[in-house]
Amino acid sequence: MTDWLEQVGWNSDGLCPVITQEYSSKQVLTLAWMSRESLKLTAETGHAVYWSRSRQKLWHKGEQSGHQQIIKSIHLDCDQDAILLLVEQKGGIACHTGRHHCFFQKLQDGQWQTTEPVLKDPSEIYS
Repeated sequence: MTDWLEQVGWNSDGLCPVITQEYSSKQVLTLAWMSRESLKLTAETGHAVYWSRSRQKLWHKGEQSGHQQIIKSIHLDCDQDAILLLVEQKGGIACHTGRHHCFFQKLQDGQWQTTEPVLKDPSEIYS
């Protein structure tokens, strides 16, 4: 039964934004997008599956890097148009830049400053 999928406020492209947060630390790891199929697969498999807008295909988080996101819980916001995933981040890296999370730039004195170190060179992750 997938009636629950119909309760999500999908946009005109059939997508919904998803915020992914680390279960243990509550650190926001990334903002991504899901389609009906990716949300259904996420719920069925217990692993984060997103929709890659740049590649126009399903993106199984960690399929290349091994940095999977294990689902702890899935939430829908009050307007039913945004999803929150609480996950266990495997390998400690969620960002394709090799950082723990994607929000590593902070506005300081009118400029974006990098505030998080690269934990692993992306060329070592994606070969």
